[in-house]
Amino acid sequence: MSKFDPTASLALREAELEGMTIDTSVGGHSENGRHSKGAQRIKNGNSSSNQPKLNRETKKRLPKYQRVQNWKAKITLKHAQNLNESAAVQAARAEMLLTKDAGYLEAEGLEKTFKFRQEAIADHLDINSAQKIFDLSLNKFGPYYIDYTRNGRNMLIGGRKGHIATFDWKNAKLKTEFYVRETVRDIKWLHNESMFAVAQKKYAYIYDHTGAEVHCLKKHVEPSALDFLPYHFLLVSTGSQGILRYQDVSTGQLVSEHRSGLGPCNVLRHNPYNAVEAMGHGNGVVTMWAPSSAQPLVKVLSHKGPVTALAFDRSGTYMATSGLDGQLKVWDVRTYKELHAYYTPTPAHSLDISQLGLLGVGYGPHATIWKDALRSKAQSPYMNHTNPSTTLASLKFVPYDDTLGIGHSGGISSIVVPGAGEPNFDALEANPFETSKQRREMEVHSLLDKIRPDMIMLDPKAIGAVESITREHQIKLNKERMEQLISRKEEEGIKLKNKKRGRNSAASKFLRKRQKNIIDLKKLAALEELDRKRIERERKRKGTDPETESGALAKFYADKRKRS
Repeated sequence: MSKFDPTASLALREAELEGMTIDTSVGGHSENGRHSKGAQRIKNGNSSSNQPKLNRETKKRLPKYQRVQNWKAKITLKHAQNLNESAAVQAARAEMLLTKDAGYLEAEGLEKTFKFRQEAIADHLDINSAQKIFDLSLNKFGPYYIDYTRNGRNMLIGGRKGHIATFDWKNAKLKTEFYVRETVRDIKWLHNESMFAVAQKKYAYIYDHTGAEVHCLKKHVEPSALDFLPYHFLLVSTGSQGILRYQDVSTGQLVSEHRSGLGPCNVLRHNPYNAVEAMGHGNGVVTMWAPSSAQPLVKVLSHKGPVTALAFDRSGTYMATSGLDGQLKVWDVRTYKELHAYYTPTPAHSLDISQLGLLGVGYGPHATIWKDALRSKAQSPYMNHTNPSTTLASLKFVPYDDTLGIGHSGGISSIVVPGAGEPNFDALEANPFETSKQRREMEVHSLLDKIRPDMIMLDPKAIGAVESITREHQIKLNKERMEQLISRKEEEGIKLKNKKRGRNSAASKFLRKRQKNIIDLKKLAALEELDRKRIERERKRKGTDPETESGALAKFYADKRKRS
C-alpha cells in the first residue's frame, strides 16, 4: 500500500478536473516494486508529453508570437550563471580552510553561565588552554593598564607608578622590564611588537622591544590617553588640554592637532571601520574626529555625566559608552541613535568588545561579559569574574583567542572566555604564529600600503566616487566664487572691467583707440555713423520710419532733423 502524499493527491485532483490520468506511485517506485520514471507523471492519452498537439493553422500562427532571442542578453545571462557557479565552487573549496568553530558555554537545567568559576572551567580544558588562566600579583606599582598586539601574541603592561614590561604571555617569556620613575597614564603597542608608546607625566615616549627610548614626543603635552591607527601609522593622543594630536610614526611628522574646546579628556578609541577617532568628554558628549577636519564630524550627547569609557565593535556598527551616571548604553553608529541601555552598580571605567561581539565591562573589582548584548538587550550576563580587594583599571580581549586580560590595582589577571576570539585568522592580516622573517616582510608591506591621513572620513566608500551636484547647487557655487573673487580684487585695489555684450563694430574699435579728449573730423564722422546705425536698428525693431512719424514723438524727430 502506498503512503499518502499530499502533493500527489493535489495533482490527482487537478488531473481529474482536466480529464487526465496521473501515476501516484511514491518515491519513484510502483506498488509492485518496479522503478517508474517519475513520482508524479501526467499522462494525456497515449503521449507522455505535457505539450498539447498543434494543428496546421496553429503552427502557421506560431512564428508571429515567438520572441526573438537577443544574443547580447543571452551572453550576459550565461556569464552571470558562470559567475554564480564559480563562486559556489570557490566557497566549497574554501570551507575546508575554516577548520575551527567558535564555542560557547552552555548551562544545563537551572544552571547559569555567569556563576561558573574559572577553577571549574579549567578542569574541563586541555593543558595549553588551562595555562591561559593565571594571576600576577603586582601590588606596589598598580593599577595596571594592559594592551595586546594585533596578532594577540605579546602583552604590554604599564603600572600607574612607572613599571613597564612586555612579554610573550602564551609562553610565559619576559622580553623587557624597566621603570620610568614617573606617572604612567596609558600604554599602546604600535604596528608590531618592536615598538610601543607610553603616555607619561609630561610627554609621550616611544620605546623599542629592548626598552630603549627611541623618541620623546614633546608635542604631546601631558597625554592621558593613547590610540594607534595601524593602517595609517598614526599615533593619536589627547590629554588635560583637550587637544587631539595625530603623529605619523613612520616619518615623525605631526600630521594635525585639533582643539576640542570641551576641556580635559581621557577617553579615546577609534572606529576600526573608518579609522575615525572618538573622544569622551566631561559633559557627556562623544565627538568623532578626522585629521583633515578642524571641527568634529559628529557630536553625540550620550550621558548626563562625564563619559568614562567607550568601545566599538569589529564591524564599526555598534558603539558602547559608559558614564558616571551609572548607565551603559549601546549606540547604532549608522544612525547615531541609542538602541538600549544597561545599569551598572558603580560607573564602568573600562569597556571592550571582542571579535565575535562579546561585550566586556569593568567596574569596581568586577569584570562582566555580556553575550548578544549589542543587537538586542540581554537579560543576564554571560560570564562574571571578581578580583577581591582590587580596583579594575582596564580590560582587553586577546585577538584570535578566547582570553580576556584584566589590569587592576593588584596586578594582572587572565581568564578564559569561550567564544570571544575569531577561530580562523587571516595570515596576511595578522598571524599569531609568524616568525621574525614574516614580521619583517609584513612591516615592509604595511609601510608600502600605508593610507594617507586625509582619506579618513565617516563613509570610506565615498573615496573615489563621483560627486553628483545639481544645477542649482552648481550655480550657487559659481556665484559664491565670483563674489569671493570680486572682494579679493577690491581689497587688492584692482578695478574689474564690465565687458559689453553685442556686436563689436569697426567704429567702436576706432573710438576706443582714439583719446577721449581729442575731437577731429574722423571722430565726428564715426559718432554720426554710430547714431545713424542706432536709429536704423530702432526703426527696424519698431517697424516705423522717423521721416513719416506722426503722433506724440513727431516733434522730437523734427527737432532732430533740424539740428542735423
